[in-house]
Amino acid sequence: MRVAIIGGAGFLGSHLVDQLLAAGRSVDVIDDLSSGALANLADARRTDGALKIDHLDAAGADLHTLLGMRTPDVVFHLALLPRHDRSGPAQLSALDRTLVLLEAARRHRIGKVVVALPARSLYGYPAPSALPVKETDPLPRGVRGVVARAILDLLTEYRERHAIEFTALAMTTVYGPRQRHTGGLVASLAAAAAAGETPALHADGRQTRDLLFVDDAADALSRAAERGSGLLINVGTGNQTPVRDVWARLAGPGAGQPTTVATAPDDLIRFAVSPVRARIHLQWSPWTDVDTGLSQL
Repeated sequence: MRVAIIGGAGFLGSHLVDQLLAAGRSVDVIDDLSSGALANLADARRTDGALKIDHLDAAGADLHTLLGMRTPDVVFHLALLPRHDRSGPAQLSALDRTLVLLEAARRHRIGKVVVALPARSLYGYPAPSALPVKETDPLPRGVRGVVARAILDLLTEYRERHAIEFTALAMTTVYGPRQRHTGGLVASLAAAAAAGETPALHADGRQTRDLLFVDDAADALSRAAERGSGLLINVGTGNQTPVRDVWARLAGPGAGQPTTVATAPDDLIRFAVSPVRARIHLQWSPWTDVDTGLSQL
């Protein structure tokens, strides 16, 4: 099997590259390197011709040309919805990228696309009583929710009209090696601990997150290449870990107490997703507990 990974030089993408190469796949990485880095692929580049790297913007016509040349069986897109840029233009551009991908898949008879979406963009601010969130729960309003639903609708339309299979994975808070210090909650706390600084935590650190180790996330993606067609599937642990507990584990005994910041209106207080569908359709379950995962940072 030959696969293409858009965003393959990034944090999550590079771990997926490693797993697919280890499984004997041929891998094409497509990345504009705006947030990814070739250093993330240092080990992967030592493989014997199984990896190709193309530096280009996957939002334009060059993607059509490249996929026509490479003819992958599956395309992974890991850079559709920005996690941190909540502006309307940034979110709406995800629809253009989705259409470019699907049209390229239609034109070049690519069998399947697998997309990774931030679970928070899909599910918004669920009530604590609704946790862990299921894929069948009502999706919220708001720009990010509307765009996420539109992406799922486009994937479904191309599946029904053009027989392009898809699996959409709703990812929770992914963390682990190679993540930039500004790339997420856990990475920023790890950087503060390493520098001997004390972070500012919202809501006294009582906020909870569903923490997913990057190797587990990459394993779910690789399984989706051949499973879970036509489905939105949550990828998370189903467990809530308080942010203050993450800090305590990273900083160790004797660390300074973090300062408290008032909760902002758009702060997510508690979050977790149900992984039941992933167990059924991907035969996947996370195996890395929080203590083990944090010890690898």
